[in-house]
Amino acid sequence: MSENIIIKSPREIEIMRQAGRITAAARTLAREMVAPGVTTAAIDREVRRFIEKSGATPTFLGYGGFPASVCLSINDEVIHGIPGHRVIRDGDIVSVDVGATWKGYVGDCAGTYVAGTGTAAAKNLIAVTRQSFFEGIKFARAGNRVGDISHAVQQYAESHGCSVVREYVGHGVGSVMHEAPEVPNFGRAGHGPVLVKGMTIAVEPMVNAGTWEVKVLKDGWTVKTADGSLSAHYENTILITDGEPEILTWAEDL
Repeated sequence: MSENIIIKSPREIEIMRQAGRITAAARTLAREMVAPGVTTAAIDREVRRFIEKSGATPTFLGYGGFPASVCLSINDEVIHGIPGHRVIRDGDIVSVDVGATWKGYVGDCAGTYVAGTGTAAAKNLIAVTRQSFFEGIKFARAGNRVGDISHAVQQYAESHGCSVVREYVGHGVGSVMHEAPEVPNFGRAGHGPVLVKGMTIAVEPMVNAGTWEVKVLKDGWTVKTADGSLSAHYENTILITDGEPEILTWAEDL
């Protein structure tokens, strides 16, 4: 195991549980607001208000210069969409990515949701993306390797005719949003750092209906699919334990 990977103490884990609960509730709030006619700025405003009212701080706000508390990415946008005056339309799929920091520790999670009436293809992409996360974390056990998670995510997504983004990956999470190790959504089983009890990682499949290739817009943040195909995102912060992984940002989101 890399010496850069930080193993959390029981005290730190308990703090991260609370950070995760706040973050998951913020994602739920955003999901409930995703509807035709709502602006992305309105969602960002309410989520920020909720996080701060909960005694936490929005992790994303100002992170690397990011100007908002939530990343809201629509249709062919993969990640890092900036909230603003854009009005959500019927049939749009909206990826919500949110982080909250509580007592110095971070929760990080994401999900993609349909506004109004979505197409069967869009709903299928969202379902495949979500399930690829759960296929991956079947291998999130002490003694396995990061590559076991990565391979399972990739295999499931590709077996359903989708592709996984390669330029952006999951990551360790703790007192900062991005810690070691990187957790790709593609790779070979049996490779990568060994998973150890007390590790906290964000597993986050980013799955495209078309090519895995992406491009960054002129705003320097918004990432889109290179071919204009739809993209979906699903993420939770998880804890490696003696047995099944614990999802620290769990919330029902169907």
